[in-house]
Amino acid sequence: MPRIYTKTGDDGTTGLLYGGRVPKDDAATEAYGTADEAVAVLGQARASADPALAEEILALQRELFVVGADLATNPAERSKLQPGVSLVTVEMTERLEARIDELVAERALPQAFIVPGANAASAALDLARSVIRRAERNVVAMEREGREVNPEVRRYLNRLSDLVFVLARRQAGEDEPLSR
Repeated sequence: MPRIYTKTGDDGTTGLLYGGRVPKDDAATEAYGTADEAVAVLGQARASADPALAEEILALQRELFVVGADLATNPAERSKLQPGVSLVTVEMTERLEARIDELVAERALPQAFIVPGANAASAALDLARSVIRRAERNVVAMEREGREVNPEVRRYLNRLSDLVFVLARRQAGEDEPLSR
């Protein structure tokens, strides 16, 4: 088994996919680190969800790994991506939109702010949504700095947070109080 520790990050930098190093507090590192955090929080939701929802959350976690890889790829080296290897695509975002439309058609959503916490799975989904929104803000910060970012990453994260909001409402049922 290979060693887990490499010591290459001891200088406060981290490696990008396909080469290059950036500071550990770089905007890209913040963005893909927050996507990774969202994967972990979705894992909390999956651990307490019913089997069908758990399967859907697992698929979202896997897609967030793709988001993280997209953000961690050295922009100058994208041409090194193997043929057929795609990062975040329009089709991924469109799948999220279709799923949101399907879920909203099943159930009207509250028109007021809700207070999360009806059950463990819905609360974890709400936490994941807020982390996903932070990842989206980090991507916007990268763009503001003039960094090259796949524009579909921002759209995907925006739709993902919408989907996770709808999944949380569905999981909570009628048990969440409205904000007053």
